[in-house]
Amino acid sequence: MSGFTTSPGTRDILPPDAGRWRAFQDVFGEVAASHGYRYLIPPMFEDLGVFLRLGEATDVVTKEMYDFEDKGGRRVALRPEQTASVCRAFAQHRPVPPWKVWYAGPNFRYEKPQQGRYRQFDQVGVELLGPCDPDADAEVIALAWGFYRRLGLQQIALSVNTLGDEGDLQRYTAVLQAYLAERLDELSEESRATLSRNPLRVLDSKRPADAAVVAGAPRIVDHVGDGARAHFDRVLATLGEIGIPYAVEDRLVRGLDYYRHTTFEFVSTALDAAHVAVGGGGRYDGLVEALGGPPTPGVGFALGLDRTLLACDAEGCFPAPDPSVDVFVVDTTGGREAALVADELRRAGRSADRAYEQRSMKSQMKIADRSGARVAVIVGTDELASGTIVVRSMKSGEQRTVARSEMVGAVAAFLGGAA
Repeated sequence: MSGFTTSPGTRDILPPDAGRWRAFQDVFGEVAASHGYRYLIPPMFEDLGVFLRLGEATDVVTKEMYDFEDKGGRRVALRPEQTASVCRAFAQHRPVPPWKVWYAGPNFRYEKPQQGRYRQFDQVGVELLGPCDPDADAEVIALAWGFYRRLGLQQIALSVNTLGDEGDLQRYTAVLQAYLAERLDELSEESRATLSRNPLRVLDSKRPADAAVVAGAPRIVDHVGDGARAHFDRVLATLGEIGIPYAVEDRLVRGLDYYRHTTFEFVSTALDAAHVAVGGGGRYDGLVEALGGPPTPGVGFALGLDRTLLACDAEGCFPAPDPSVDVFVVDTTGGREAALVADELRRAGRSADRAYEQRSMKSQMKIADRSGARVAVIVGTDELASGTIVVRSMKSGEQRTVARSEMVGAVAAFLGGAA
């Protein structure tokens, strides 16, 4: 009988890659905190109705959710994204706005696995609930842009668009539907099915059969009222003033039905694959109300961890952090001293590791070399008897024998800094 393996669309994130994931989330948390955002952890699954608010025409709702009936007879779903969960949390707990939160963690969608896309995938993101200020839109875009720069990414392109307010969107949808209906025979079978549910989703099509029709479609910017246009102009002006380059993309509608006003997307120009979007978001002023809360404007984004790291690989930036420890303890007296010495070093703020099972000096030094430690601390029978310890540089081989009480200071000297 063969052993178990991971389910399709999932995988184990092993060291050192797992350390890179954690570092990615840590850096994002630092950037978000510098903008006044606080960490929120929503549940991994919700009542199915929370995610149905994403829009009945979206693939997430129609084809991709992992939904099931639990043992209490409740219909629940693993979260396919986290914006709806954040808005549900706002509607439930009613914090004082503006509510600025960030999140990180896995989501689940049943879709065909491909490079940078899995059925369990991680995202980081922020949501800003309360203000309808266009400067809030610019702030969240600037936060994402700053995060990409912190990672070292330079080949990131920003596209922005406006969907107008709800009335603008309804009027434009009617115009778009009429245009597409006249060209029904020119659309792919998938887009014809999408058209009956939500014409806007046809603009998302990347299928070659739809390219000409999509390219000739009416532009939503031509159907936006004065208020929405002024909102969008302010967003663009603020981005320009703070030095963030952008391109206005008339066909950018994003994949979820709750967006209004500003939408945006980040693309890596360093990636050759067809799917190069590494993140995006927009404004969703009606979502909290749809989830039972008071009318509350909101804006936010989500960034894909897998694809962003692929972009980092393409640009040669943000490598996995060095997993090596500062000190490796070699004990040939039975192992007890290794436990005591490692504990003392850790209490002094040094990372330390050791061998087990009473291996020979030669074997332990090989393990020490593989560990990447810069310093070895060696305890043998002579050192144990004399109350001394050997501190050795793993790179140069230089070593000193010091009193046990001087060990921490000697290690600090070899590492090049104070303990």
